Amino acid sequence: MKKILLVLLATLLGSAAAYADHSGERRYAVTVTNITANQTFTPLLLVSHKRSISLFRAGDAASAELATIAESGNITPMADLLNGLPDKVYATANSEGLLGPGASVTVEISATKKFDRLSLAGMLIPTNDTFVALNTVRLPRYYASHMVPAYDAGSEHNDELCANIPGPVCGGAGPSDEDGEGFVHISSGIHGIGDLEASAYDWRNPVARVAVKRIY
Repeated sequence: MKKILLVLLATLLGSAAAYADHSGERRYAVTVTNITANQTFTPLLLVSHKRSISLFRAGDAASAELATIAESGNITPMADLLNGLPDKVYATANSEGLLGPGASVTVEISATKKFDRLSLAGMLIPTNDTFVALNTVRLPRYYASHMVPAYDAGSEHNDELCANIPGPVCGGAGPSDEDGEGFVHISSGIHGIGDLEASAYDWRNPVARVAVKRIY
């Protein structure tokens, strides 16, 4: 009887190990720090995914979902799009509330060996259509840190008018009717041509530090 129990226990342990190897889920803590002087980040959307997709490609037109993040800070359309791609996306997660200058937020997200890329995005306010983004970086074995720039979605004219900029500084409605440059590019900051003073709200890249630590 003792021998039978030992054999059964070994079989069960072997099955559990095989399942763990097959599932291969990994958990990460992603800490985003706003390193600007006076810009604020809207809630951040994080996604773990395969390398075959990305949130955007610099030089190409922004998707409608990315433009929505960049112009209004609304991450729901992009989250819905990504969650509808189970063959390419493993998980999404998001932060809550605004992230002010010098502040940090940590969000946990799961991934696997096959879904081993991380992307994130959120709007900078006050801007017309600027966003902070980490785009399709490989998740680390243990730990990695990234200095992240701000991008212009190219979907809205940078008039710097508060009527077209949401958030606590301006309180505008969001996107204007005028189109932007038509492609995603590195943001050139605030120039003081509208309601925003460049001396207060301009920045130099990078705008965020993103630390990625594997939990298990």
